[in-house]
Amino acid sequence: MKRLHLHVSVTDLDQAITFYNTLFATDAAVIKSDYAKWMLDDPAINFAISNRGHPPGLNHLGFQVDSDEQLGEISSRLQSAGFGGNPEQDAKCCYAHSNKYWTKDPADIPWESFHTLGEIPTYYNDQPKPQSGDTGERCCN
Repeated sequence: MKRLHLHVSVTDLDQAITFYNTLFATDAAVIKSDYAKWMLDDPAINFAISNRGHPPGLNHLGFQVDSDEQLGEISSRLQSAGFGGNPEQDAKCCYAHSNKYWTKDPADIPWESFHTLGEIPTYYNDQPKPQSGDTGERCCN
């Protein structure tokens, strides 16, 4: 099963959690000091928010897939059509260990397709939260 992924950067995590808990009529599945995630089945979506130094708004879009084979199908399709991308094996980001494929659409919006392999205890490679204004690395699932 593919699950649409949206990641939104927010300024006030607590306020955003309250809003999205209300909007989705369910509590976040994951809550950290700088990140929250809802795994919804109807619609099938992995919706994440964070306050890690990115400007508020859309951080990136993507697809969560169930296998590396599905991930390979997406990356092969994009490459065959002439759209570049960046495979990222063994990524550790957003409290998850994943294999990923990053690309950008014609509007320059980052798309992250990923297969989650497990959980990790840190947001991103044990690095501290970026300071305000630091755009850092785009990540996460």
